[in-house]
Amino acid sequence: MHILQAVIMGIVQGLSEFLPISSSAHLVITSNLYKVFVDSSMTEQSMQEVFLDIMLHLGTLIAVLIYFRKDIKEIITDLLTGIKTKNFSSENAKLGLYIILGTIVTVLIAFPLKEVAEKLVFNPIIVGFLLIITGFILFYSEHYSKKLAQKSEEIDLKTSIIIAAAQGLAALPGFSRSGLTIAAGLFNKKSRITAARYSFLLSIPIILGASLVYPIIKIDFSDLINYNWVAIILGTIVSGISGYICIKYFLKFVGKYSLAFFGYYCIIAGILTSSFFCLVSMGL
Repeated sequence: MHILQAVIMGIVQGLSEFLPISSSAHLVITSNLYKVFVDSSMTEQSMQEVFLDIMLHLGTLIAVLIYFRKDIKEIITDLLTGIKTKNFSSENAKLGLYIILGTIVTVLIAFPLKEVAEKLVFNPIIVGFLLIITGFILFYSEHYSKKLAQKSEEIDLKTSIIIAAAQGLAALPGFSRSGLTIAAGLFNKKSRITAARYSFLLSIPIILGASLVYPIIKIDFSDLINYNWVAIILGTIVSGISGYICIKYFLKFVGKYSLAFFGYYCIIAGILTSSFFCLVSMGL
């Protein structure tokens, strides 16, 4: 693994994790493009690449934790208070319960898709098609939201479950986690800011769980000494920095502008991806 590869993938992960354009799709596309240009097999993925992917997600997790540190502290404090007093009437206490329930729903949906998701890492053509579908979902959710006279600024139980289900489906590369979850919020009459904020908070347990559990299951820790740690650490740092910047400015963006721009991007990127790798598969 080269340092340049890790840094590029760190930038891609940091920007695409929170933008509604599918970070997993962009990591698949970037990785496979790199393999095409260095004439490497597209049907193989080293454990070092898998580990880098985990570390890049850990970088973006740190970005979320830093940016929402005050919100997270208030949610945990009110949730613990609610557990002690058996009173969950405060908004933060309810939000904490919704995140716990949402995480369970996400796992129940995402886990059966695990094997399919792993195979799609080597199939950027299908990933491109899923990216196109993400684009159309973003378009339609914006179209639906604009028709609403009023939008809620609070997350309720029904919305939290639907958003969590959308997050579970986003286990498939090409389905944007932030895109599907924000769209689910819009379909349930929430504002873009409310849906985006909840989407980011809901991502914390899932990214944390994947970062801890997956290495234990898949990684042979005796091989870690042979990894290019300079590349991995740099990639992780870049992922965290670019992720933090992305969260900050994306929340400002969605407060003022439509998600249609990202819908256009997903459709165009999906068409180009599927077309390019179709040509590559035919040897053209």
